[in-house]
Amino acid sequence: MPTLFLPLSYLLRNQEGFKRLFTHFKYLHTRSGIWTVNTSSTPWISKSALVSRRREVPVGQLTARNMCTSSSGDKTSWLWSVYNETKQQTQDLIPVISKNFVNPDTIFANNQMSLQDIEIYGFDYDYTLAFYSSHLHTLIFNIARDILIQEHRYPEGLREYDYIPNFVIRGLHYDVQKALLMKIDAFHYIQLGTVYRGLNPVPEKEVIAMYEGSHVPLEIMSDFYGKSSHGHTMKQFMDIFSLPEMTLLSCVSDYFMKHNIDYEPVHLYKDVKEAIGDVHVRGIMYRAVEADIEKYICYAEQTHAVLRKLSKNGKKMFLITNSPFDFVDRGMNYIVGKDWRDLFDVVIVQADKPGFFNDRRKPFRRVTDKGVLLWDRIHHLEKGQIYKQGNLYEFLRLTGWRGSKVLYFGDHIYSDLADLTLKHGWRTGAIIPELRKEIKIMNTEEYVHTMTWLQALTGLLEHMQVHRDSASQMVIQQWINEREEMRLRTKDIFNAQFGSLFRTYHNPTYFTRRLSRFADIYMASLSCLLNYDLQHTFYPRRTPLQHESPIWPEQTSTGAMNIPFQSHSTTTGPE
Repeated sequence: MPTLFLPLSYLLRNQEGFKRLFTHFKYLHTRSGIWTVNTSSTPWISKSALVSRRREVPVGQLTARNMCTSSSGDKTSWLWSVYNETKQQTQDLIPVISKNFVNPDTIFANNQMSLQDIEIYGFDYDYTLAFYSSHLHTLIFNIARDILIQEHRYPEGLREYDYIPNFVIRGLHYDVQKALLMKIDAFHYIQLGTVYRGLNPVPEKEVIAMYEGSHVPLEIMSDFYGKSSHGHTMKQFMDIFSLPEMTLLSCVSDYFMKHNIDYEPVHLYKDVKEAIGDVHVRGIMYRAVEADIEKYICYAEQTHAVLRKLSKNGKKMFLITNSPFDFVDRGMNYIVGKDWRDLFDVVIVQADKPGFFNDRRKPFRRVTDKGVLLWDRIHHLEKGQIYKQGNLYEFLRLTGWRGSKVLYFGDHIYSDLADLTLKHGWRTGAIIPELRKEIKIMNTEEYVHTMTWLQALTGLLEHMQVHRDSASQMVIQQWINEREEMRLRTKDIFNAQFGSLFRTYHNPTYFTRRLSRFADIYMASLSCLLNYDLQHTFYPRRTPLQHESPIWPEQTSTGAMNIPFQSHSTTTGPE
């Protein structure tokens, strides 16, 4: 049976667990006062352990005043005793935290949304209905590499390079002028240690010198759709198909540097972009996938089950994809069967998203089963027919499918989701395949142990920095060094070069910022819908703002702790 998760408040139902958490957070979250336990009123835990804030002198300042006459040796001993006590309390918390793992099949909410309100479901095709194996990235890389050699006269030595599956992650930025690949956070700061030229990291001092710090100004960031245009020198790679493109850019740069070949980074970027585009435009990738579809398409049964479920519940469905009909038809025959078009009320291929959502000029054109384009004017979008191009405004006029009764799923946050949520009020669902792997990592004992102590040590540093004498500062510097080592370790757990898709060391990534803005819900795959009935409401968890109390009963996001959930019952709560 699938499991979903409850918030921190679930842990607090246990009296002993509450005491541990309370003692722990007393160290970590005392910024303008100290936490106290008010036992005079609400019967919540024991005698009502109600957490409140009392305006008093911060513990760090109070201790500094009391310690001012102590010797440096006494103070150093005292700091290490606090360190050891905090570490012990943190270790005591780990068994409690470890039991509440996150379910990878959860649907997470950025914005409250009820499936009860959704009448029409729309889908992208690639990496939404059709999931691909890692063989596809190898295929794209190899074909594009050979195009560079054969048609752009790049060195034959590039054939020595093969696709590196775990080198890059999605959401990275590429400085076209400098040929640098990097991860940028939600505040436009480069995560130092994640800047690569070719296959090698660029030293932090060099990065700071090139950018006069680590901040990337707005005027050189990628444009709205992540592209490097109109003076923007950064390109953001948001498409899953872009993984082989980033890897190829890195490999070619690496070859040029190893052989001391002078090259123009802008030309390299454009040539690689063109070669990758040719893999799609010329149909090379499509023919290869069609010829060995079992090798490349995964999770067909789960996708079919989702579509059957929606159809049985009377939901209307449509498909809008940039892929050509023959390719989609071959894939959907494999996923669903030859009658797959019976499930969809409208099918649109070669839509040219994101232009489809903005350009009013392109009319729809009907396509026959043999790929012949018809010239008649389209007055209705008929079930069972295939349409090419068109635009969203005409789609809305012909179908009347407007506003929040429509939910559209896609994997590309810009091309699939941004315009729909900003301009048209559709509800949006992001498919993030990487989510499953990252959640499994976060559920490991190593990650839980490291992150729990990292948070505790950060709180300790924040608290004890008021001790400015040289002996205390030597101790605190050791703590800072330990913290930096752990931050590097947590990055490497996800990806040795670039870390997590969703976080820099502590801030959300630029990818996460856009995901939070343009997707109402997000999940690892469409199959996650099988765990919920179609009356379900998704609630975002109320995470505290920086000025709000960090200990309070959170709202659940139907999502993370190990609590049984009956997906097909008439109730929406846990058993």
